[in-house]
Amino acid sequence: MSLQSRAILLMISAIFCFSVMDATVKALAPSVGVLPALWARYAGQMLLVLVIVMPRLKQVVRTRYPALQFLRSVLLMSATAFFFTGLSKIPLTDAAALMSTNPVLITLGAALFLGEALGVRRIAGIAVAMIGAMIVIRPGSDVFSPAALYPLAAACCYSGYALLTRRVGADEDVWTSLFYTGLVGTVLLSLAVPFQWQSPDLFGIGLMIIISLAGTIGQLALIQAFSKGEAAMLAPFSYSGLAFAAVWGFVFFSEIPDFWTIFGSVMIAGAGLYVWYRENYRKR
Repeated sequence: MSLQSRAILLMISAIFCFSVMDATVKALAPSVGVLPALWARYAGQMLLVLVIVMPRLKQVVRTRYPALQFLRSVLLMSATAFFFTGLSKIPLTDAAALMSTNPVLITLGAALFLGEALGVRRIAGIAVAMIGAMIVIRPGSDVFSPAALYPLAAACCYSGYALLTRRVGADEDVWTSLFYTGLVGTVLLSLAVPFQWQSPDLFGIGLMIIISLAGTIGQLALIQAFSKGEAAMLAPFSYSGLAFAAVWGFVFFSEIPDFWTIFGSVMIAGAGLYVWYRENYRKR
């Protein structure tokens, strides 16, 4: 198997793991709440990362950008919190579709904050993705729920996290960034979770373990994917999460997306793929 094929397989595996985590959160949240599920996600990641980097912990904890590392960690934790909250209230496919607006939001943010060019075609891609999001949530219609705004808030926070990661990425070890996202999330959530803790039963504990393992393995697979293949080549495969979400939603929650959800999802994915194509191939 070629290095490129391995990178693609790792990318799809990462998205699969994240989709398993999301489905598990949706199953767990009604019994214990969102905050304990969120805590399990970060505490599990922190534990595994500590085990992996322990031999070179002193090197990993050194950062040139402590303030930026803290801010990007808070943004990622906020994105996860918003998304988990959305998962507990709206169908899995809808939440995944709305979260998938983040690639075009990153494009917009890169133009506004990093000085990258924003041409007519990029603006068109952003506009189409936002129209697709509005079709999914349908504000003003009978099917609209304010809870649909949570995944959009998650996409905005994740975009900020991605932009800050791009800013520090060239100068920081990837394990340093992974360490601080786990550390900040675990510390802050450990302070908050006692006030909303609901003791899970054995089944709930099992689900929390799955959340922790799926989230951490997915993060590690993502790191390995980007270490073996170019980000531009791997980007389109992130939309496989829409298909995974549809499958889990149908199998475990009897959710069948309607025509407008599918249509809006296709618009969002199409806009993201168009922006990706314009940025990475047409300019060559």
